Amino acid sequence: MNGNNPYAGAPGVTDAGSPATVDLSPDQERQLRRAVAGIVTRTESYLPDSYAVGSELSVGADGPQATVAVNPPAGHPVSAGFTPDPEDLDAGIAESDTDEVARGLAASAAVQVMDAVGDITPTAK
Repeated sequence: MNGNNPYAGAPGVTDAGSPATVDLSPDQERQLRRAVAGIVTRTESYLPDSYAVGSELSVGADGPQATVAVNPPAGHPVSAGFTPDPEDLDAGIAESDTDEVARGLAASAAVQVMDAVGDITPTAK
């Protein structure tokens, strides 16, 4: 009668019951906020002022979740999300990782504007 239990799943795959929540220590939460703020700042530095950059932090059943989004002046918004392990927060998120996310978001937002404006030939692929 697994179908009657909203938490049930295939035996050995999903345990019945609610998932365990992951709590962050105050230091881990500060580290995550600092890393996300760094991604927002770096993304803004790569783009003109007409692009809006924002972030959202939450803690779900799978652990801490961060999303950084860019709303370009034309085209669709783009976002990047990640769920770091609490142990990674203790060690600190590598600056190269946060910079890679910022560059990727800035590039994706620029492509959205190019697609919306149209008639622009990309210089590389």
